[in-house]
Formats: sequence, C-alpha cells, structure tokens
Amino acid sequence: MLDIARIRRIFRSMPESTPPNPADAGLEVHTKFVRSRNALVARADFGDLFVDYYLHLSEQQLQPAPAHDAIFKRALAAFVLHCASRSRNELTAWTINFQQPLVNVFLTGDNDTGAVTGRVFDENVKEGPANLFFADVVRGRGEKRRSAITFTGSDPLAAAEKFYAQSEQRGGRFFQIGEEEFALVTEHPDCDLAWFHALTAEGVRELEKTETVVPLETRVSRWHCGCNQARMLEVLAPAMRSDPAGLFGDDEKIEIRCPRCAARYAITREALEAFVAAPR
Repeated sequence: MLDIARIRRIFRSMPESTPPNPADAGLEVHTKFVRSRNALVARADFGDLFVDYYLHLSEQQLQPAPAHDAIFKRALAAFVLHCASRSRNELTAWTINFQQPLVNVFLTGDNDTGAVTGRVFDENVKEGPANLFFADVVRGRGEKRRSAITFTGSDPLAAAEKFYAQSEQRGGRFFQIGEEEFALVTEHPDCDLAWFHALTAEGVRELEKTETVVPLETRVSRWHCGCNQARMLEVLAPAMRSDPAGLFGDDEKIEIRCPRCAARYAITREALEAFVAAPR
C-alpha cells in the first residue's frame, strides 16, 4: 500500500525545486523595533495572501470545512509573522494538531525565498489526550531542530504564544488588529514586561502614535510550494523499486496529493517505470 506518512517525510525533507518568482507580487511584512520598550513588531495585512490561498484551493478543487479554514488562516498569519521576525537563512515548518475540532494544520516557509505554503489534514488525524504543536527549523546547512509543546483551545494564535513562551523561551504576543491584519510583538532583552503584557490590539494598532518605533526591514512572502510532477515521481521512485504491485495494484494510474500544499498529481505506471529506469 502507498505509505502516505513516509511520503510526507520524504517530501518535506526535500528542498524546493522551483523558487517563487521575485517579480510576482507578494505580501509585505514590516518589522519595526520599539525603542525604550525593547520589543520587535512584525505586522502585515494578509488580504492578498489569503486570496492566493483561496485561488490555490479553487485550482485544486479543495473545500476545507469552514471551521478548519478559519483555523488555517489564523495559523498562516501567525506563521508568516514568525518567519518574518527570524533569520533569513531559516527553513521552518509548523505542524499543529487540534483535538477539537480534530484536524492537523501544516505550514512551511523558506525565509531566503519568501515562499510559504501549507494545508489542512482532516482525514486519519490521530486522537490524543492533548493538542500538539511541533516546530521544525533548519538554519543554513545545520541540522534540523525540533521542538514540541502541548496547548489548550482551538486558536492558533494562542498556540503560537505558548510555543514562544515554552520553546522560544521569550514572550511572543499575536494580535488581530483589523479584518485581515495581524501583528506579532516579541520580547527582546530588557523588554518592558509590564508594558508588553498590558498590550491590547488597539494599543498595537496605534503603536506608532504612542511609542518611538524604528523601521527595520520589509520581508515579502508569496504563496508557493515548488512541487511539480518530477518531484512526485522522485518521491514515489523508492516505493516503485521495492513494491510496484503494492503501489499501483491493478491500476495503471494513481493520484497523489502534495503533502505540503495538497496539489493533485496523476502518476501513471508507465511514467514512473520510465523515471525509475532512467540513468541518474
């Protein structure tokens, strides 16, 4: 049988094959430093990125449940803001398991290219005693580092705040400050913690009127996975070599969805046989 879990592991470990086109429009995330408070603010209006996400869903004929869709959008906002506040040479992935509703959200981003993508897993989700949040990070050519926490509730912003407190070991507060506008405020050394913990969405929205704020940089994020037919053939090649009957059964074609973005690919037995036989 097709081992979906194994395919996910293989695919996620592979680098992007086609980076996003820098000429394409993208989401601008602005980061600024709050003087005298020693805190970093990342802020963006996610309208355009949400449109790209919905275009992707339409193209791939995906219809997540409304509750799952709402969770994914908030998780995507938190993830992009987190990535924008991190080093440019990081690859990051979050896997967030919710028990109520029972769903997994996967997100991955490349800070070097600004590519970000993800998907909802709503089938065969493992039931457990608690929600789980996994963060995988690779910096440069270093080894992958994983952290894991438990959290309560169904709000991805609260889950990400728990991740900051427990895994990042510093404060990180997420705010929805407009219909599709979100912000992240992170604690830096000597942060004014009383001010930090007293922040409200309104206070973050008006921050530049009440504090001395220094612009740092603008990052651009684009909805982009980099998956293609060739990558899917590469992922399936080991299974084809070891157990072609188990992979295809009596069928001449199988359908596989990208484990990172759920894009649909039809793979024929003939095409995979040719790929496996070709010299490398």
